[in-house]
Amino acid sequence: MGTKNALKKQIQKTHTRCRRCGRTSFHIQKKVCSACGYPSARLRSYNWCKKMIRRKTRGTGRMRYEKDLPRKAKNGFREQTQAPSRKKKAA
Repeated sequence: MGTKNALKKQIQKTHTRCRRCGRTSFHIQKKVCSACGYPSARLRSYNWCKKMIRRKTRGTGRMRYEKDLPRKAKNGFREQTQAPSRKKKAA
């Protein structure tokens, strides 16, 4: 049977939850996320892993701002205007 100290060395966690991407990839000693590269300003991505880029790219989340852009672009990005009435006028 081993000592308690030997077991303690096995249980130590190297990674914890990342603030930016939410994955358990933030290295506690290095202070760098192995998934997104936080605290670097740019997101970590490499061309040797195309599948990972596909998973993280634009369009994989809610796109709260971008999903409205095609409709707004179609109408010329107009703002503060009244929509024309679609009711037929009484003759």
